Amino acid sequence: MPLISIESNQVLSDKTQLSTISQAIASMLSKPESYVMVKYTHNSMMLFAGNDTPLAYVKLKSLGLPEEQTANYSNKITTLLAEIFNISAERIYIEFTTPARHMWGWNGATF
Repeated sequence: MPLISIESNQVLSDKTQLSTISQAIASMLSKPESYVMVKYTHNSMMLFAGNDTPLAYVKLKSLGLPEEQTANYSNKITTLLAEIFNISAERIYIEFTTPARHMWGWNGATF
């Protein structure tokens, strides 16, 4: 049920890095990795603060995300992505979303 969607103007150098991200998200959220989806999109047409210096826009969507943990999650995600993509922390935006269980579908049903 966790989905991390990463859009960046940086090219992912190795597909195994998606596995690293998947494992990190599962561990961070204490969820089985079998539920984690990682989506990466390269988009060379991105600007932040008026320039195309390496940047990323990230969405983390999961059931029951505790609001009091988002600052901690932001730190962990930023540190991980800064290393993988070689992006400065101040050039990464993260959006957190926690949908109602009936608004998240899987396996022909909802949670």
